[in-house]
Parts: sequence; structure tokens; C-alpha cells
Amino acid sequence: MKILFVLNNFFITGNGLAASARRTVEYLRKAGHEVRIMSGPNHKDPSVKPDYPLEDYKFPIVQPIIRAQGYVFAQSNLPLMEEAARWADVIHLEEPFVIEDRMIKICERLGKPVTGTYHLHPENITNSLGPLVHWKRLNWKILTAWRDLTFNHCDYVQCPTENVLDRLRRYHIKARCEVISNGLVPDPCIRPETPPENYEDPSRPLHVVYIGRLSREKDQPTLLEAMKHSKFAKRIQLHFAGLGPSTRRIKRMAHKLYKDGVLAYDPIISFENRDGLRQLAAQADLCIHCATIEVEGLSIMEAMQQGAVPVIAQGRYSGTSQFALDRRSVFPEQNPEALAQRIDYWLSHPKERWEMGKKYVMHMEEYDIRKSVDQLVQMFQKAIDSKAKKQ
Repeated sequence: MKILFVLNNFFITGNGLAASARRTVEYLRKAGHEVRIMSGPNHKDPSVKPDYPLEDYKFPIVQPIIRAQGYVFAQSNLPLMEEAARWADVIHLEEPFVIEDRMIKICERLGKPVTGTYHLHPENITNSLGPLVHWKRLNWKILTAWRDLTFNHCDYVQCPTENVLDRLRRYHIKARCEVISNGLVPDPCIRPETPPENYEDPSRPLHVVYIGRLSREKDQPTLLEAMKHSKFAKRIQLHFAGLGPSTRRIKRMAHKLYKDGVLAYDPIISFENRDGLRQLAAQADLCIHCATIEVEGLSIMEAMQQGAVPVIAQGRYSGTSQFALDRRSVFPEQNPEALAQRIDYWLSHPKERWEMGKKYVMHMEEYDIRKSVDQLVQMFQKAIDSKAKKQ
């Protein structure tokens, strides 16, 4: 099958959408499919280019804000886009932006099947503008525009979680939707089979980890506030594994808890590579995920893959809580008291926590990216067959 992936920038780092696309393309190719990329340039390594390169588009005034949020936009090139569409059996859109809208018009003229993935909420964008995240009408208008200009023109849309499917149904999307996880790379669990000797030692530090970008929508402040309500605060070593636009704020808030005596250990903030994140998750007593805006949440899923027991925020615009196996691993978003209760429960029950970690390792096998790729290929084939019947 010849598959064309279209996105503004396939190569940008610090962007979960692009990272997910790179993993999916890798495993589609491993499965024997021919995949080409239409994207903006690779600024990190110009020698590695997309198959159909587009130039960057830079917005006046607001470009630094856009770049700080991990986004890059590309300019349309209609002749090149038509050449790419003619080559492909199916065109897959990773975003609902301008180049995808232009590609849709070309595909409709050529009679080509189009699929898409819902990777981000409008709130992921408006959240960077501060109070605008609370402007429900603005977010409604953005999603309505995405629906009308992109998703309604797709034959099928991939929804990574049930939460996404529910939201698109409430917006009466016309495309057929399928719940398919973006998928986890099948890394083996490196946590030992049995707990370390000091696992139940009441004097050892308890490692509570938050893996993810330090940004407003990830809501790390709720975890910091929860420390004021936890009976284990003096034993907890907080570790934030990630960077982002909120790094300075989180560092300041975290250190203040230590300086004020709420915490006995100064919280750690670091940026880890893939192996470092696996080691951190395998050694963690708990992994916390407070995000209020999250389509899927692969970072916490990767931690669960290493046997980490999660505590996950449940909210209107986050789908991550569907992966929790136990209600004690879910708390109402932006509720530090409830989060502290969940943390205290799991830290009070080390044997149960270790056994639950084993269950999460097995649970994450359901989300192996190879299974996701098989499901995606089936979706692509249905789009191809559906388009053929209409012609």
C-alpha cells in the first residue's frame, strides 16, 4: 500500500504529534508498506528531507509563541501536493490545518481516499494564550472549523481514545470514526521481577514522578499543591522529567515547597532521553498525570509499560484516564486534595502497589504500536474500498 502522510513538520522535536507520526511511519514501513512524507524542512538535520518538502510559514508577531509551544507551520505548494496525491493509494492527514485543507481539495478533485487522525484539541492551542482557554465559544468555533474544513472531508478519522470519539460525535462529525491508539513501541519492562530489599523500608525516600512537558495544560501545579495535603510529603522525592514553557514557574513553585519545609527533598527537574525515562519509570513508586487537556497521554502509558502505578486526572478534555485499571488511580482534575488521597493510598500499600504494577505491564501490551498499525492499515483499506465504490 502506498501511503502519504501530510503534516506541517514531521521532524520537530518536543511535539507529541510529530513524534507519534514518526513512530507510526516507522512501523508501517516495517510492515512492508511504502510511506512518503509531505512536510516542512528538517532543521535539526537538513540532510534528512521529507519526500515532498514544503517551506516554513512564519506568522507575523506571534511566531515566537507558536514555536515555544512546539509547533511549526508549512506553506502550501499546490503542484507538489498534486504530484504527491497522484502517487498515493491513500492520503493520511495528521492535522486539521491549512496544508491539509489544500490537500483535501486536491484529493476530492482526483477522487483519492483521505483519512485523518485527531491529535489535538482546540484547547491545546488556546491554552498557550492564557485566559482564552476558558473561552468556550472560541474553542467551539475552532473545532467546528476543523470539522467542516478537514474531518468531514475524510473517509475515516482515527480517534486515539474513547474521549475523542465522544467529543467528535457531540460535534456531529460526518466521517466514520474508529478508536485506534497511537500505540506504544514494544519496549520490554526493565523493572525487576521482585521488589528491592528496602521497598517497604519506612525511612527510604518515595519517588513520585511526573513525566511530560512542563506546560499549562499538563497542570503540574496540582501535584505540587497536593504535597501540602499528603501525609507522605516528608518522604516524597518529586521528579519532573520534562521541559517546556512552564519550566521556570514549576521550578520556582517546587523549590518553595522544599524551602518552606513541606518537602524534605528538593524536587528534581530534568530532561531525559528514552532510556532515561524507562529507568525513571521502572524505579518510580508512583507516576502522576494531571493533564487537563490530553488526547491520549503516551508518556504515562510508557511509564505503565515499565510497571509504574499511575494516578491520572479525569476531565472533560483528557482521554488518559481510560487506561487506569483501578478507580484509586483516577482523581478529578485540578483537585489536589483528591490527588493527595490517591497518592497516600498507594504509598500506604506497597505490596498491592507492586502487584498492580505487574498488571499495568500486561495491560499496556494491548496498545502495542504493531497492533495499532494493523488497525490503521485496515482503516486505510476501508477508505480505499469505499472511495472505489463511489466512483
